[in-house]
Amino acid sequence: MLEAEKYREALKNAKRIVIKVGTSTITYANGKRNFSQIDRLAREISDLQNQGKEMILVTSGAVAVGVDRMGLPCKPATIPGKQAAAAVGQGVLMHTYEKFFADYGQVVAQVLITKTEAIDRHRYTNSRNTFMELMRQHVIPIVNENDVVALDELKIGDNDNMSALVAGIVDADLVIILSDVDGLYTANPQTHPEAKLVPTVLEITPEVEASAGGVGSARGTGGMATKIQAAKAATSSGIQLVIASGTEKNAITRILQGEVLGTLFVSRENRLQFRKRWLAFGAQIQGSLVVDDGCARAIHKAGGCSILPAGIFAVDGDFLAGSTVRVIDKDAHELARGLVHYSSAELAQIKGCNSAEIADILGHKNFDEVIHRDDLVIL
Repeated sequence: MLEAEKYREALKNAKRIVIKVGTSTITYANGKRNFSQIDRLAREISDLQNQGKEMILVTSGAVAVGVDRMGLPCKPATIPGKQAAAAVGQGVLMHTYEKFFADYGQVVAQVLITKTEAIDRHRYTNSRNTFMELMRQHVIPIVNENDVVALDELKIGDNDNMSALVAGIVDADLVIILSDVDGLYTANPQTHPEAKLVPTVLEITPEVEASAGGVGSARGTGGMATKIQAAKAATSSGIQLVIASGTEKNAITRILQGEVLGTLFVSRENRLQFRKRWLAFGAQIQGSLVVDDGCARAIHKAGGCSILPAGIFAVDGDFLAGSTVRVIDKDAHELARGLVHYSSAELAQIKGCNSAEIADILGHKNFDEVIHRDDLVIL
């Protein structure tokens, strides 16, 4: 089996997938919505969702759609102008997605985020919890940057990097960026007709970065350079990323069937391996949970389990929800590490209680689990 085919075969196992579509993929050159393309996209994502995949859509286009709806001659040059266009366009674009996805029996939800979700632990945790709950409810999140309120220093700036950020938040298996380019070429094909498509990138070297050009279409904010940045962010988190043309028929499905389409940026480390290594050795430990004998036995016997408040004997440290903590037994032997859904102050109140009592004690409930088994690594 050829190297490219070997890596493509692994994509058949991808379950949680982030799809990013660029402005040029879902709008025409005049800025108006390309309903045929949006319909094909909604149908394909819906079909994959019906197969049991967990699909997340990161969409560009709010500003372009807003410019068209407002009757402006071109994209505004000022930040307030762009934010005003985004405010109009987000509603129009979301209504369009809602209509097409509903035709295929899917429920969608709008999620607007900024860079704050990546740098603020509390907001990162809240964003992750929201995404996870939407997926548990079989709702398709449709994500865009909150251009209406984001300040320059809090803007991600392009939805290529947004897709990698979202993939990291939700622990995605794969990111597929659908664009107006077929993938990464050895040089800019517009100026170098002899340039060849690169099917597989094992390492993003300075040479690979140098082959990326500048900004893409006038309607968008990204180019190949931002896609390379997104690929670096994704692969460094153990997530595979593919860049392919949005005009290719059934591109998402074909990629997930292992077809060599576009350019695959290979992560040398499995996402789960990366996440567990980060939880065990990369994250800063903020405190400890002391668990009772029954919980300690369950952790080892089951090869991992969720940590419930009933199994917690004591809490050590001062930490917020979303922090990484040790899980230790009464003899201070470290059993595991994981991400907590509750702060130390909240855990001090609910330790030893049944999950059904959480809301009565705290006045709210994030989850039944203090640590979900997917967020726990056994040592």
